Amino acid sequence: MLWYFVFFFVSGFCSILYELIWLRLAMAQFAVTTALVSIVLSAFMIGLGAGSWGAGRYIRRHSPLPFPALRLYAATELFIGLSAILVPYELIAGRIFLHKIDAGNPLPIGAYYTAAGFWIVLTLVPWCACMGATFPFAMAAIRENFSGESARSFSYLYLANVLGAVTGAFIPLLLIESLGFKGTLHIGALLNLALACSAMILSRVRQKQPAESPSQQAISASSAATLPRAPTTWPYFLLFFTGLTSMGVEVVWIRLFTVGLGTVVYAFAAILGLYLGATYLGSLLYRRSMHRRNTSTEAPGNLFLALLAFSVVLPLVLSDPRVHIVYAMRVIAIIPFSLAVGFVTPMILDRVSQGDPDRAGRGYAVNIIGCVFGPLVAGFLLLPILGERLTLLAFALPWIVVSFRRPQAIPAASSSMQSRVSRPAMPKRNFAAPLAVGALTLLVVFATRSFESQFTPREVRRDSTATVTAMGASRTQKQLLVNGIGMTGLTPITKMIAHLPLAFLSRPPKNVLVICFGMGTTHRSAMSWGVSSTAVELVPSVVSVFPFFYSDARQIIDSPRSNVVIDDGRFYMERSSQQYDVIAIDPPPPVEAAASSLLYSKQFYAIAKLHLAPDGILQQWFPTGSQDPAIIASVAKALHESFPYVRVFRSIEGWGYHFLASKSPLPVNTAASLASHMPPAAVADLLEWGPAHDAEQQFAGVLNQELSLDALIAQDPNAPALQDDRPVNEYFILRRVRDPKYLHGVWQRMLARVGIKS
Repeated sequence: MLWYFVFFFVSGFCSILYELIWLRLAMAQFAVTTALVSIVLSAFMIGLGAGSWGAGRYIRRHSPLPFPALRLYAATELFIGLSAILVPYELIAGRIFLHKIDAGNPLPIGAYYTAAGFWIVLTLVPWCACMGATFPFAMAAIRENFSGESARSFSYLYLANVLGAVTGAFIPLLLIESLGFKGTLHIGALLNLALACSAMILSRVRQKQPAESPSQQAISASSAATLPRAPTTWPYFLLFFTGLTSMGVEVVWIRLFTVGLGTVVYAFAAILGLYLGATYLGSLLYRRSMHRRNTSTEAPGNLFLALLAFSVVLPLVLSDPRVHIVYAMRVIAIIPFSLAVGFVTPMILDRVSQGDPDRAGRGYAVNIIGCVFGPLVAGFLLLPILGERLTLLAFALPWIVVSFRRPQAIPAASSSMQSRVSRPAMPKRNFAAPLAVGALTLLVVFATRSFESQFTPREVRRDSTATVTAMGASRTQKQLLVNGIGMTGLTPITKMIAHLPLAFLSRPPKNVLVICFGMGTTHRSAMSWGVSSTAVELVPSVVSVFPFFYSDARQIIDSPRSNVVIDDGRFYMERSSQQYDVIAIDPPPPVEAAASSLLYSKQFYAIAKLHLAPDGILQQWFPTGSQDPAIIASVAKALHESFPYVRVFRSIEGWGYHFLASKSPLPVNTAASLASHMPPAAVADLLEWGPAHDAEQQFAGVLNQELSLDALIAQDPNAPALQDDRPVNEYFILRRVRDPKYLHGVWQRMLARVGIKS
């Protein structure tokens, strides 16, 4: 049996590795939008469910198999390994195909996403079905070889799979940093190949072993022939709602805890890893408890269901800003729910299946269907309407309701199985405990406060992408927060993002493309030149709070020269044939933010060059919150290798860099000549917040801080140019743990938090 534990540990590791990387590769090929992410994750889950259900039916229809079931498992692992090699090329082929049908006459956005979704489903579902098929095939092999362990084989494999997934939430991040996405996929392919070879060898070794004794053969035949009685809908209801709730609340967790953990990939990995780790402990508790009593014949009781409902809303307690705890530690509030799900899911599936691969495949598929619907219901329906607090309550309410229902023992197996297990007594109905826990659940929801409640004045908007908060009374206090993370303030830097490249043009500009709308400052400044400006913003609610920051916001939006598009900036350019005099890019901070490399990579600049006028200028803003020299060197090298002419300036406030890149020579302008290019309305906008008193001095504050591009690259000459496959800015842990200065800074911050001076 230990072999099967190892198989499913490695398989769980690889499945998370593939999910993380395939999602990111799909973003690079199609778009970084909520709709696209939902399509990819849904396709992944649908494939798992279809494979689990189909493999179970295959085992039932073709039993007894003419060959060892372990060979079926080996074949599926081989196909999974092939997927690691082929999926990236399939996604690229999909992008090329969609561009061909989209060329000349762009499809409506809905039709384009439908076509993209169809291609993603065709790409991922067959491979993910192989992943889902591993459970029934391995259970059939266990039934053939270890009949005494068969009845609870699902929970054994589930335990190993979840433990592998825990490691898969972290280790691949280190591999990506060293090898890139494709290199890491190749590691996964080798692991799957090793599993396939090991399982095939093991199946041959089992065939050569001495035959079982007649008594052992009789027991095995009896166990294989005895199927559990068809269960009622009750366990399937529980399986569906555990999947629905667990995946739905994960979407809410991201919004609640991003403010403390940040937007980097390691923050999301921390939430996923903590969830999977607690799920593993819950499964381990179940496996140990079943040896002490017949847990697998029981259904969850009233109190357990009520406590599960309470655990759904528990994160609201620790996310309350009035609770004084280190923000990064607040995420521990997800542990109770994760433990409960880890305990109850394998418990129900063990009892539903009793070792039968068909029943296990069906039950697991029902659980996965719930996992598919959970994020869709949370992200597109509940969160935009109800917000985080009431969304968690909506997921908790079904569990509160069923906690008042008379508990049902999950139906026992048929006679031969029942001879080995005792029939459980019908649990008694208990109203007191569910009533008390239900009242406590409602109290938590309505007595706690949200993160944004601490800001006055404020405006809060929610959509399927994020929770957006506009806050602050004065210009220096106003900020834009997305999921609690500060995006930008009202600073002259964001004005210069538009004015600097426009003034560098040797002719009057006609149009501008602004990627990342933010507070709207850059778009507003571009409009002051009397040109047409198109601004692209990923989060719809960001645009809706524009009037909070500017009294003339409505006038700007309604202008015939203004075009604000809700879309992914890179995706928008790929589907457009328009050329621009200036493309101004202001990626969301921090520079290490997840998926932000798609706005710094060589592939992105190749797309941008197609949309620049021959003498047009690309302005890339780079915030310097990071002290990692590899990141700035990687970004500078990507620009250097993409454009023949690049200049870089430190900002008017002394931090961050303005990169100006062009296909034509950039003139060596003086501050006076730049100021002379500006119309009066643009001058007034440039000087609205100072710090200088005239346009020439304002430009001089930037031109006098010109930096050498080669000097930036020399900060880490070995850093590769930033590419889609090597997102140097997003994956950085290995570099930083090798850096004594970084480790010293971490130590200093830890001492400061506990009040110790170094």
